[in-house]
Amino acid sequence: MRDASVLEKCKAIKEAGFQGIEPNSHMDRQEVIDAAKATGLSITDVCCNTHWNRPLSHPDAAVRQEGLDGVIVSLEDAHAYGTDAILLVPGVVNENVPYDECWRRSVEGIKKLLPIAEKLKVMICVENVGNYFLLSPMEACNYVDQFNSPYVKFYFDIGNIMSTYNWPDHWINILGDRIGRIHIKEYTRQVDEQGRRLRSQLAEGDVNWTKVMEAIRKNYKHVWLTTEQGSSRTLEELKDLSARFDKILGM
Repeated sequence: MRDASVLEKCKAIKEAGFQGIEPNSHMDRQEVIDAAKATGLSITDVCCNTHWNRPLSHPDAAVRQEGLDGVIVSLEDAHAYGTDAILLVPGVVNENVPYDECWRRSVEGIKKLLPIAEKLKVMICVENVGNYFLLSPMEACNYVDQFNSPYVKFYFDIGNIMSTYNWPDHWINILGDRIGRIHIKEYTRQVDEQGRRLRSQLAEGDVNWTKVMEAIRKNYKHVWLTTEQGSSRTLEELKDLSARFDKILGM
């Protein structure tokens, strides 16, 4: 449904059995609000749409400022939608950005954003993803704790953690109430003959969902669990995904 309107997508999501959506930032706010209202869907949080192209860790100060401006829009979007969280990839370690510089610059950026987050009452939830940053749960705890603010949390993505050969239930138990949101995503370690990782359907990969759900029920304080998937799914595929999600929630 990649080319469908926001309303058409929301109608399909609702019909498939989901209760909420996670829109990107920088969308037409009124269109999103109207579509959510028309379908009865809640808005769970907002995904910052600028954090990859304009990361807070970028060597160029001008690009970092553009990144800050993008996060501010995300915070304002979330506030307008009546939700209390955004997803932010805090920085990207690469050939030109050493690990320590990514830490320093991203921390400086989030500290600049905190007064706005506090005013709008929207949490900045930093996500673990393929950015080569915050590679252990203890480090993730230290990163969040240094801000000493209820408005900086962790956005924990289960599939992304599996990609680095970690066990997501360990992370959830260690992070505890530092977790502001959770992405339910599958992962398989199986590869094809060319060594490329295969894709697996939700609840059919290598995630131990029984242990993960036990950890979530023990530690996670918020109501929303979100599944992050591609945008080209048909209605029937969405219904299948919803059924798989329900299966996991029942574990």
